[in-house]
Order: sequence, then C-alpha cells, then structure tokens
Amino acid sequence: MGKFSIVIPVRNGGEYFKSCVKSILSQTVSDFNLEILDNCSEDDTVEWLESINDKRIRIYLSDKPLRIEDNWKRIVSIPKNEFMTFFGHDDLLDSNYLATMDQLIKKHPSASVYQVHFRYIDSEGKVIRSCKPMDEIQTAPECLAFFFNNMYELSIGHVVRSKDYDIIGGIPSYPNLLFADLELWIKLIENNYKATAMEECCSYRIHLASTTKSSSTLSYYYAFNRLLNFFSDLKSKNPLYASILSRYGLDFLKLYCKSLAHHLLRIPKKNRQGVTVSNFILNYKRSIDELIPGNDYQPSKISSIRLAEKIDNSFLARALFLGFKKIYSKPILSSYD
Repeated sequence: MGKFSIVIPVRNGGEYFKSCVKSILSQTVSDFNLEILDNCSEDDTVEWLESINDKRIRIYLSDKPLRIEDNWKRIVSIPKNEFMTFFGHDDLLDSNYLATMDQLIKKHPSASVYQVHFRYIDSEGKVIRSCKPMDEIQTAPECLAFFFNNMYELSIGHVVRSKDYDIIGGIPSYPNLLFADLELWIKLIENNYKATAMEECCSYRIHLASTTKSSSTLSYYYAFNRLLNFFSDLKSKNPLYASILSRYGLDFLKLYCKSLAHHLLRIPKKNRQGVTVSNFILNYKRSIDELIPGNDYQPSKISSIRLAEKIDNSFLARALFLGFKKIYSKPILSSYD
C-alpha cells in the first residue's frame, strides 16, 4: 500500500484524460496508487490505461452509465491509502505535487485539509492566471470568507485523510456536483484547519462552455438552493459563520440572484416544474433575509433582474428571447445592471 491515493472519476476522457494520467505518473514521489472510476467510457479510456501496464493503476468499472454525482460517490466505496486527492480528468499535476504535499503534511501533521496553490488553464492548456494567494493556515470560517471574496479558489489541489472523507460520506450529491466542493471542504476543514503550501503545483482547466452545460435543466437552480440551505446550517451552529455571511455574503448572493434569474429564462417553461423568475426572486429574497437580516437588497430594483422578470411573464417576449439565444450565445441582459 502506498501513502497516497489519487482518484480520477472519468467518462470518455479523451486526450485530456491521457494528459492528466501522464502528469500523475510523472510524480517525483512514487508512493501512490491511481484509482480510476470509469463510468462506462465508450472511447479507448480503459484500453489505453491497461496498455500502460503500471501496477499503481487500479481501475473500477461501472456496470451501467451513472450520473456524475453517482460516479463520484463511488469514491467512498473503493479501498484507498491513508491520504487521498481527487480532481477532474482534464486537470494536471506538476511533477512535485505529491512531494510538496508530503512536506506540508510533515509540517502540519494535525491539519485536516492540505492544499497547494494552482493556476487556471484554458482548453488548450494555456495559462489564464494563477490562483489568489492563500494563507498558510485557515480555519473553516476563514475559508468561507475567502471563498466569498475569491470564488473558485478552493477548486483544486487538496489532500485529505481518506478516513475523514469517508466518515462524512464523501462529496455531497449536488446536481451535476455544482457547488458540492465548497460544502465538502468546509466540512472537512472544520475537523481542524487547512494548511496550504505556497508552491504552485497543479493546473485547473477552465472550458468556456462549462458554465452552460446545465442551461436546459434546473440543476443549477436546485444546486444553489442546496447551497443556501448549507449556509443556513452553518449560521445556526456557529456565530462566526453568521458574521461572515453578514460581512461578505451579500455581494455573492446578489451576483447569483442575477445569474439564476437569467439562467431560468433560458429554460423552456415546460421544463421548469412550475418555477418562474417571479417566484424565484420572491423565494430568493426570503433566503437572503434569513441569512443576512436587515440587508437592504431589493432584487426587483435591479434593472437586469426586473427585465428578466418582464420577459418571463410575457409569452411573446419569452419566445423571442429563446429564439435569439439559439443564435447568440453571449449574455444579452448584462448591460442592464
């Protein structure tokens, strides 16, 4: 048994997956297993892995196609080494990733989550930017505050103890795993604290189309509702979270109010299960008031949100909007702020 398990859930990973695996096998620390959770890939993913003939690679096949949430849930059920890390099949590790983590664990043996700094890359592998600087030690409330001010900076580059991951049931089953990683990391960091190495040791790939994958379903809407419930739970159990929500949460919630209102417009009403922009705004405002009492935010006074509501309430305007979106993919309400 090695010290680390690197877990990669995949379905039809293609060349991105091959680059990912090659970056893992190039680690200067060899004391690891690569655990592949294949979700009925129809390309050459499995055959290519088998052709490598590396004893550190263990492949776990699914007997039927799974939702992404269910495939990632399998992480709990497989055997793992003492420490584990996981990430998307299109991300990349620098060769010193595990070596850096090994030193970080020795320096902070009581930490519950370990992270390195990372960079964002595009679909072609070109560097977009580096992640924002993180403190070496952060508590869970501090990480939540950091998230509100620097969204997505908790995205990748974590190592945790496998037993801790399994105890909390693994990654939460958010629809399409949207926002699931935030709840996961906060829960794990609460065990003690997060220690972060200053070295930049991995790459997180951003695809321009990734933000629109759920545009025809309510996945984004339901995932964010679950996140709001998580915030409410945090607030109820620790006054520090209430303070952080009050100080930093409103701008985050404002941003997603507009984003979700526009997102709903792109979904045909027959697919919305009765959800309208109007009742979303009403319910969202109630959630904000519960999380941040005394706030002065009025969604209906924001011109772009008010326009989205008007379009949604008109059959003709909604039909024209959906027709226009088929030929024009860029945001068309963003100028009404």
